[in-house]
Amino acid sequence: MPRKITYAAAGVDRELRTESKKALQILEKTYKFSRYGGVVKLPYGQIFPLGENRHLDFVIEEIGTKVLIAQLAEKYDTIGIDGVAMAVNDVIRSGAKPFAIADNIHVQFSEAVFIEELLKGIVKGAMESECVVPSGEIGDVAEILKGLGEDKGFDIVVAAIGEVANEKIISGRNIKPGDAIIGLRSSGIHSNGISLARKILLKQWGGKYEPHDVPDGLDRTIVYEVLEPTEIYVKQLLKVAEELKVKAAVHITGDAYLKFNRLTKFSNGIGFKFNNFKPQPIFELIQKTASQLNGVITDEEMFKTFNMGWGFAIIVDKADNKRALDILAKTRVGAEQIGQTTDLEGISITYKDRKILLK
Repeated sequence: MPRKITYAAAGVDRELRTESKKALQILEKTYKFSRYGGVVKLPYGQIFPLGENRHLDFVIEEIGTKVLIAQLAEKYDTIGIDGVAMAVNDVIRSGAKPFAIADNIHVQFSEAVFIEELLKGIVKGAMESECVVPSGEIGDVAEILKGLGEDKGFDIVVAAIGEVANEKIISGRNIKPGDAIIGLRSSGIHSNGISLARKILLKQWGGKYEPHDVPDGLDRTIVYEVLEPTEIYVKQLLKVAEELKVKAAVHITGDAYLKFNRLTKFSNGIGFKFNNFKPQPIFELIQKTASQLNGVITDEEMFKTFNMGWGFAIIVDKADNKRALDILAKTRVGAEQIGQTTDLEGISITYKDRKILLK
């Protein structure tokens, strides 16, 4: 009988992670130091006021085990984009426009050419996000970082800060049944689910393929397919938010479509129904390869782990759906309606002519 393969089995336990995040409540002790009023809780983070009519959104993110893919490919000039994308795509969920980022690069050895390659990606991501990079840090931590055992072990952490006028805050409130869910096309696997994907796809971690194999369905080597940088959605989201009311914005990253559940705490009695998926070939390859390794990754597990073709989503009133799509059609990232909100709580996905209920 095929063994069931999950993200938890690959080393990322959702339930344990959810439980550990309860510890974050201790941070609320610091909220009293907010100089201009209380911290505002939102579905995917908090923002704090700075003056009378603006709030700041400040986040910090990292790339995760995708850095190992860069090592395997021996290609370092794009991985910084992922670090920037993970941070700025989180900032815009509140409606904030990111304006500055800072990076913290930890390496085994700070060799000049290597650092320059890492910074190329950070600069490219910052340019796409229209952010200044006023500061950063490079630390040599050879005893901590080993990576694949060579001298190129590294990690990149990126912090981003943005601002939003009070009237433009995307709060996740006042969502009602029938609102449109619009998906923005991903560039592929992005920076989530990598721990699972690499253990299925790449021999380095017990998977099937050598790094430079080109499996059926792909038009480039597997290592470059997985390394494809995360899409940045700053301009797309802010363009829509300039012209109409965005009720919610979701960065489809860790926990994938389970992330929509967090909106129910801000708009009671709603659920989500998705019916439009066109995943890139990499996602089908993950499931197919798992079966060839005498395993199975269920469709449910895929939607809990991967973006399945849509890296970001916005929720707008049904009446604003066409206008939002018209605005997005003028940007370089494809967008389509992928579902709608309902009056039945939970997440329902129709995929390959069958219904999946995410729990």
